[in-house]
Amino acid sequence: MRKPDQSIKPIPWFRLGLIGIFLISLSLRFWGLGRFNTLVFDEVYYAKFANNYLTGTKFFDGHPPLSKYLIAIGIWIGNQLPIGQDTVNNLAGSTLSTWSYRWLNALTGSFIPLVISAIAFQLSQRRSYALIAGSLAAMDGLFLVESRYALNNVYLVLFGLIGQWCLLLSLRSPKRFNHFLVISGVFFAASASIKWNGLWFLMSTYFLWGIAWIFRFLNWTNQGSKRSTEVPSNSLPTSPLYRLTQINLFYFLLCFAAVPALFYWLIWLPHIHFNPEFGFIEVQRQILSYHQRVGSGSNIHPYCSTWYSWILMLRPVAYYYQVANSIFDPIPNGNSALVLTPGRVVYDVHAMGNPALWWLSAVAIVFLIWILVEHWKFLPSLASVHAPRLSFLPPQELWIVLFLFVSYIANLLPWMPVTRCVFLYHYMGSLVYATMALAWFVDRWFRTREFRAIGIGVMVICAIAFVFWMPIYLGLPLTQAEYQMRMWLPSWI
Repeated sequence: MRKPDQSIKPIPWFRLGLIGIFLISLSLRFWGLGRFNTLVFDEVYYAKFANNYLTGTKFFDGHPPLSKYLIAIGIWIGNQLPIGQDTVNNLAGSTLSTWSYRWLNALTGSFIPLVISAIAFQLSQRRSYALIAGSLAAMDGLFLVESRYALNNVYLVLFGLIGQWCLLLSLRSPKRFNHFLVISGVFFAASASIKWNGLWFLMSTYFLWGIAWIFRFLNWTNQGSKRSTEVPSNSLPTSPLYRLTQINLFYFLLCFAAVPALFYWLIWLPHIHFNPEFGFIEVQRQILSYHQRVGSGSNIHPYCSTWYSWILMLRPVAYYYQVANSIFDPIPNGNSALVLTPGRVVYDVHAMGNPALWWLSAVAIVFLIWILVEHWKFLPSLASVHAPRLSFLPPQELWIVLFLFVSYIANLLPWMPVTRCVFLYHYMGSLVYATMALAWFVDRWFRTREFRAIGIGVMVICAIAFVFWMPIYLGLPLTQAEYQMRMWLPSWI
């Protein structure tokens, strides 16, 4: 009987899957990147401000400066490369190619599905969950649109996610525990150095750490001793979150308060050097005052929306809308006054997500809440390595549910008291965890014969919806009928 050839290596499906997710994300973000030779939506601020650093022009910005530094670096590098130089304008204050102020965003956004996969893997140690989560993230339209223009939200989300990933790595890597915790604090600070709402990622870490200690205290009280919370020397907990209580208060504050504060202060030094009118403290006051004065409502901006409307994607944002007589005419650069009528085409870029993904993810969050309510009595037992296996979920899976829900809420609820005009893209942080929640359910369905068809159906529906709405993510020409076919709700227009 022939023995199998031991020299044949197994196909690295996991690695190939991640590469495939990245390449698809990369190609969609770079395709036709410079097509619209104008400043799209908030590029009128961020591309200009970034170029101001390069030209030494003084200015005031209502957000921290890190994203503009990065876009400025992208502009400088882009100007040295022989790419996209046939499409230029001077709308940012200098003659720049559109490719130069967009390419770094496109590259940055391409990594977000990979980092989501990495977090999913660290949470579960399941490659299937990692691939499903990354695939669903790559199918979202809002992340695609935000990655294709000189905007700042992809930096905020990526840095916040890397901060969480490094935290999970530290909990799974005792030998590199301290290093990853410090790096985690740096990336959380980097997220807040894009916009202040980047702090929500750091806040979720505070919540998780506090909850872990509460569980441990309750478990001590219930058991009457500390013995049940000690990690056996020959055992590693399946969930890295189990080890959160190994971060004492001093080191937690060092890594997640002192380090972020120091990094945030350092980030401001170049900006203050270029704009010495305000010192560090005063510029924070000026930014706060600016946001307090913005106001809200359709009189401020036609696409203002409420935080609770984001969950169902009731009010997307039109970033670019121009009408041409036919697809053979030059693409309008923001100066077309034509009205869309039969026979004409519209180039529309809508900052909206994949409707199937968003609505199914919202349902997934509802089911997460149901799971936590059903098992709330068992939650304190998660602090023990001897936690009982529940009828529905093992303890490590309940940790995942808790992580996703806490991270989702931490990125959403702070918007409740905000009175200024806010937009759908402020939901991007929460959307990550809603997507991961849906992926968690799909992964579990794939593992059971009874529900496997449901999991396959969810993936297929999300993929079909992504392709169907792709023309308004990429700004492809649509006839009036094709455009209206994709505007399912009046509030989407």
